[in-house]
Parts: sequence; structure tokens; C-alpha cells
Amino acid sequence: MSFSAYILKRIGGLLLVLLVTSFLVFGLLYLAPGSPLAFILGPRGGTPAQIAAVTQQYHLNDPFIVRYFAWLGDLFRGNLGDSIVYRQPVSDLLFSRAGTTTALVSLAAVIIAVVGILAGTFAALRGGWVDQVVSTLAAIGLSTPVFVVGVALISLFAVGLGWFPTFGVGSGGFDTIWHLFLPAVALSVASAAYLARITRTAVNEERTREHVQTATVRGLSPRLIVRRHVLRNALIPITTVLGLTIATLIAGAVVVENVFALDGLGSLLVKAILQRDFAVVQAVVLVLVVAFVVVNAIVDVLYTFIDPRISLGSKQ
Repeated sequence: MSFSAYILKRIGGLLLVLLVTSFLVFGLLYLAPGSPLAFILGPRGGTPAQIAAVTQQYHLNDPFIVRYFAWLGDLFRGNLGDSIVYRQPVSDLLFSRAGTTTALVSLAAVIIAVVGILAGTFAALRGGWVDQVVSTLAAIGLSTPVFVVGVALISLFAVGLGWFPTFGVGSGGFDTIWHLFLPAVALSVASAAYLARITRTAVNEERTREHVQTATVRGLSPRLIVRRHVLRNALIPITTVLGLTIATLIAGAVVVENVFALDGLGSLLVKAILQRDFAVVQAVVLVLVVAFVVVNAIVDVLYTFIDPRISLGSKQ
């Protein structure tokens, strides 16, 4: 499959997924108990004139299917709608918070890739007590909830030792990395542990392959064998898991952003769901879906660089 055909296929699949996802989310929000009027007019409500004005402004009395297709039409025109709670365009809300989530997820992805691959490879090659230590730490990391890790990191490194700030995103550059380091670590612990286990298994499996045994008998350097024959072939499952992990980090950032009081897309999604802010929930969910599809497309492209025998669009 050519690259252009692959891109068109991915775009078509993305549009279909977005359509189904938006319909399901919009329907579930529409069926949820309660009314957005309570968050717009306050707990005491409003006068009949105010209720009528707000209802007309946000089309709250329109049937579900009418509201859905009206929103869909605005989406194709590049209009994500207005937030009924924040009283501003949804696109402005997303733009103001996307930077925080992007930086957090990017830093967590780097930590996951470096720690997971290095720990798993080291455990597989060294074996013995090193393998046992890495496996034990990975099991602990997988079984510990994200919010527990976050609270523990804040208590130890932020409050106790004072090495890191407890909240905020900094002023940019290295200061932002410094502020987001603890949240990124909390977000990456479970994923790095899982990737370490996958890497360990993949490397151990590749070491038993016939071509690796042949290279060993021929007297090739152990480092060359590991780099060229073991790690390169083990990268296929490692890349798959890493891609899926990164794609789900935005959803996982919800807990971390709330623990560390960060104004990102995750915390925005939680508030929007609680307040039944339809337009904001729809927009954030669409961002999550787009991110997931794009990351998986990038992973498919990486397959062709790791193993030239794999072509775009083929099943591994």
C-alpha cells in the first residue's frame, strides 16, 4: 500500500470512529439525570424569563437528534460550540489547556520509553537477582494506583524534601519540565512497569531464536548480537505496547492532573462531565480519539523502519 493510500485509509477510519464516538458520548450525556440549567443559573435557579432565554440560547428543548446534527454541522465548519459553564468558545478552552496535557504526556512518554526498555533489556540480559529485582519492582508499579503514587511523590519529594513544586506548570522551558516531572513520573509508573515486562519477555524470546544462536556460534560480538539481532527484532512488540500506552496517557492524565492541580484537558473533562457541559465533553473526547488514532498510525509507520519486510497497512 502506498503512503498516500494509507493516509487516506486512516483518515476515513478516523472520521468513522469520530462519528460513532461522538454519537455515543452525546447520547449518554443526553440521557444522564440532571440539567445544565442548574450550573448556568445557579442552585437557586432563575426567573422564568431567564430559564426561557438560556433554554433558547443553548437549544436545550430541541430533540436529541436535532441537537446532535446541529453540533455535527458546526463541527464540520470548524466551530466546536460554546461552553455553557465557562461562557466562552470551546476551542479557546482546549487551546489554553492543551499545552499542559501535551507537555505532561510527552514527558511521561519519554520516561516510559527510557525506563521501560532499559529496565526490561537489562533484566533479560543479566538475569539472576537483577531479573528478580526488576520483576518485583514492575509488579509493585503495576499494582499501585496512580493517585497513590502521586500522593506519595508529593509527600516525599515536594513537601518532605522540597525538591519539586507541588502544583502549577511553571513559566516555560526547563521550569515547566521541573514542575511537571513529578506528575509525569506518577503517570508513567504503571506503564513503564508494563513495558519493562514486555521488553524482558521479548528480549528473552529473541535470544532463543535460531539466527541468534547461529550468530553466537560464529563468534560475533555479544554487543553486536544484542543490538542487531535481539533488540531490533524485539522492537516490534515493544513499539506496539509503547504506542498503545502513549495513546492512552491522555485519558490517564485525568487523575494526575487532579492530584497535582494542573489545568489540563483531563481536569477539564472531569469538570465538564460533572457539569454536563456537552460541548466541552464532546470536544475533549474527540481530541482523545484523534490522538489515539494518530499515535497508532505513527506506530504502523515505525514498523516499516524497524522491519523492512513489513509494509504499510499489513497485519504484523
